[in-house]
Amino acid sequence: MVSRGEIWLVDLNPIKKNNEIGKVRPVLVYQNNELNHSDYPTTIIIPLTTSLIDDAEPLRMRISKRDDLEKDSDIVITQIRAIDNTRFIKKLASLTPSELAKVKECFNEITM
Repeated sequence: MVSRGEIWLVDLNPIKKNNEIGKVRPVLVYQNNELNHSDYPTTIIIPLTTSLIDDAEPLRMRISKRDDLEKDSDIVITQIRAIDNTRFIKKLASLTPSELAKVKECFNEITM
């Protein structure tokens, strides 16, 4: 069962358009746990990339490698989407509460 703030390896293939992030990659679970811990069939995620771009906030947020997340990565805030729960492969790591708050701040900045 996935929880908000966790980083999971997922299979994002197939993709629909060239500007969407695809392949097997880490993602941040952004959906609230009320839905995550129910029978709801999809989960809202934000993909990560190791193609780093410095000073890209609020479009991206850098996180350092930890646990099973092997490389420093950018959370690509602009690529938020829902995926089917069958795409989840394995849990890699978790964000700290302050990092998750920063993701929310970045997301609010680009959507408000």
